[in-house]
Amino acid sequence: MPNSPCGDGCLTEDGPTVGLSRRVLRFSCAISVVLAALLTAPLLLVLRGRGRERLVRTIFRAVLRSFGVKLAVHGGADFLAAPAGRGALVVNNHISWLDIVAINALRPMRALAKVEIGGWPVLGTLVRRGGSIFLDRTRLRALPGTMTELADALRSGSLVNVTPEGTTWCGLASGRFTTATFQAAIDGGVPVRPIALRYRLADGRETSRPSFVGPESLIASLRRVAALRGLVLEVHVCPEIAPGRAEDRRSLAALADASVHSALGTVRIPPQRRRRATTTPAAGAVPAAGARPAVGPVVGARPAVGPAAGPRPVAGPVVGARPAVGP
Repeated sequence: MPNSPCGDGCLTEDGPTVGLSRRVLRFSCAISVVLAALLTAPLLLVLRGRGRERLVRTIFRAVLRSFGVKLAVHGGADFLAAPAGRGALVVNNHISWLDIVAINALRPMRALAKVEIGGWPVLGTLVRRGGSIFLDRTRLRALPGTMTELADALRSGSLVNVTPEGTTWCGLASGRFTTATFQAAIDGGVPVRPIALRYRLADGRETSRPSFVGPESLIASLRRVAALRGLVLEVHVCPEIAPGRAEDRRSLAALADASVHSALGTVRIPPQRRRRATTTPAAGAVPAAGARPAVGPVVGARPAVGPAAGPRPVAGPVVGARPAVGP
């Protein structure tokens, strides 16, 4: 599975923070939101369509507000207004546990998540209630079955959120999109919707403080986010990639990756495939009878650049000449 080199050393310098009482209040509000979500769970089973979406969106936006996070959305009017029942694979760069909260605050959807998330406090309950598809990264044999389940969900009209980097990065650096989940979009015949995420402070500085990287616990990340003042989560909704635009999952992943980096104003050089070199014979050249094709330059021979005065050095047998057998 993909690994990220990011750790504590990637965290930017301390930004403005709130006092202890505000931090306690933020945690209290987050716990209250989770309890309210549990109480409304029976209602989620009854509601359908836009009514259910509005309720789920309200819950996730309440989680962001409880931690003092402001959501800034750029683009995506067609995505937000799209009717329910049109499946799509929604992919984004992965920085923090806040990513999945922001995506669902924008538009509620299912997620492909690692099994550990189901046991997380606060977020785990909401993710399970959202109908997530869980991936056990320690059992690679289960991957084909999980991808089949993902393709079936997309084909049935579900929006499914996936983080193709496979792990979190600090945001100041990022990983390449892996290709497996894009095959599910091809098999399901659905579009891919890239979304780019970035965290910054109220003064505009980009920050990696909300990132969830390295061996730290979720509680430590929650405490660091709760302490930040003026945290802004930018969400850039990129144009969708229509089915059939890419010839295979590798090309589709590269298109989505490029869309995210374009929205963030960063540069990503796509990997290049090596091509076997081919030798094209010069126009009008006739191979000598019995001669073997050249595989490299003749030592000591100068390339011909035009007619030269005087005899040319002999680089091979002359057609029609008898070989010398003695003096």
